[in-house]
Amino acid sequence: MPKLPRLLAAPAILLCQLSLPVHAQTDIANLFTARDALEAAEKGLTPPPLPTGHLLSGWIEYAGLRRNIDTLPAAEGRAFLERYRGQAVAEAFRPEWLAALARREDWPALRASWTTDIRDTALRCAELNARQALGAADALWTRDAQALWRSSGKSLPKDCDAPMSILAARGGLTPELRWERIEKAAAEWQPGVMRAAARGLPAEDFALANDYAAFVEAVHERALGWPKTPRSRLIASHGLARLAKSLPASVDSALPKFANALGLSEAERGRALYQAALWTVASYEPESARRLNAVPESAYDEKLHEWRVREALSRSDWKSALAAIRKMGEKQRRDSRWRYFEARLLEIGGDKDTAEILYRDAANKPEFHGFLAADRIGAPYALCPLTPKTDAAAKAMIARDPAIMRAMLLYRLDRSGWAQREWDDALTRLDPTQRRLAVEVAQDNGWFDRAVFALVNVGGKHYPDELRLYHLRFPLDHDSVIRREAAKHGIDPSWVAAEIRAESVFNPNVRSHADARGLMQVVPGTGAGLAKRLGLPWRGGASLYEPELNIMLGTAYLRELEDKYGQTYIAIAAYNAGPGPAARWLSQRPNMDADFWIETVSYKETRDYIARFLAFSAL
Repeated sequence: MPKLPRLLAAPAILLCQLSLPVHAQTDIANLFTARDALEAAEKGLTPPPLPTGHLLSGWIEYAGLRRNIDTLPAAEGRAFLERYRGQAVAEAFRPEWLAALARREDWPALRASWTTDIRDTALRCAELNARQALGAADALWTRDAQALWRSSGKSLPKDCDAPMSILAARGGLTPELRWERIEKAAAEWQPGVMRAAARGLPAEDFALANDYAAFVEAVHERALGWPKTPRSRLIASHGLARLAKSLPASVDSALPKFANALGLSEAERGRALYQAALWTVASYEPESARRLNAVPESAYDEKLHEWRVREALSRSDWKSALAAIRKMGEKQRRDSRWRYFEARLLEIGGDKDTAEILYRDAANKPEFHGFLAADRIGAPYALCPLTPKTDAAAKAMIARDPAIMRAMLLYRLDRSGWAQREWDDALTRLDPTQRRLAVEVAQDNGWFDRAVFALVNVGGKHYPDELRLYHLRFPLDHDSVIRREAAKHGIDPSWVAAEIRAESVFNPNVRSHADARGLMQVVPGTGAGLAKRLGLPWRGGASLYEPELNIMLGTAYLRELEDKYGQTYIAIAAYNAGPGPAARWLSQRPNMDADFWIETVSYKETRDYIARFLAFSAL
């Protein structure tokens, strides 16, 4: 294996500033009282008495009301919404309350509790039902119903059946609207929706629409006799694209036949060729290069441009990889990832002067590939921490904001969804400086991931300077355990801290879709085996939510993978994707340089994970 750049060979800096945050001193008695009251309300029991105006009175009441929401008197539901108007708890209750009112068809109560910011499609259809039942199915009702009909090509909830039937009976679903939905459904590969939308079309159109749906479902030769119209070509292209995704080789015979019969344009042929190429190259199959070259340039998007580069890199075809980068759009090509690889390929080709210029450009970014570029030219990493002085009085004021206080208390009570609602509500009223202080308050309370979701990109606005708030964006906790376990297993503590930041952002209660749990996202099967080998106590998968045990097991697992693979970046890949995929990638590209090997990892999640892990070790 070639000598690695410093970022890939070892941490760029030692973990010298790990410290255990001082959590906010929440009144323990208050915490236990609130927990008891919440748990009682959720079980349908009478909660213990709370002080008047208790922070969580609304949430405790909400927990009780939702248990029997289908029989809750309308006056009580409405009174709750009024009592907590403007608070997150009211907006948490509202959609559940509206759904209950719809089930019991209490249309006046539903209208009384309605707000126009409800975006849920099922509830919007319920509101249409309410207006119709109350005699308000006017021209605005028709426009609102038509907007839902044309909103997408996917199936609408069953709550929409009644208003759509009424809309059709009133002549509101014109053939043009039906065809619009059929075309959108074809683009979503939804033949069932196409058939449903076709009902009500004239007989001849109905038959053609159903044949269109049948083609999207399973390509058939009747399409060779379809009318040569833009619609026939559109539907055929979507059906062929769906086929190409499942059977890429099918385009070789099916596409020319239907393209010639119907006169498919380059863009229409490109839909099928795109899918065939994408699903072939994702596994680096032998046909990958041929299929990529068959896709018209007009059909390329950023994803396929990237795969064209990776496919060439996987074959060590440096010339083709460089050509593929230069076919990218200017914005994509200027990304530090592709700036770095363009420079790398130029350097391999002997153009060291141009490579140096591109390396220096990429090295200006405090990102994984920027760090790699800096390594190539011996430049320092572009780290310029922003550590503004905290205004203690302003921070104290933020900490006393009722929504922030409720969010922190709910988080400490393991009600993270409710805490998130209060947090989001509070942030709508904070300026950037106040947001930063709110993040500090959250971290004082052990809620470390708020910096990830409340800095840099907020409400559609971008705050690039907040990228430099490293002390907030890369919080550190469990200092002594990390150092102890890292020393025990001969791993630099920066790797352990970076792994925890990449996996869980120091949230010990995280659980993934793959059932990985806790700080270092260990799956129960792996945890049980490690605990047995290490002689550690094991009480089932719930043990992984104990921070100290999780770090002990996760660090030991990193050591085992490091020993097995001999390179940290490969161990990281195996930690994320599993030993099977990692072994496959090693067998496919056994002697590839580390940077190229990482970029050619098949799974996007794992590629990004390795990059995050290695970059976080430098921050």
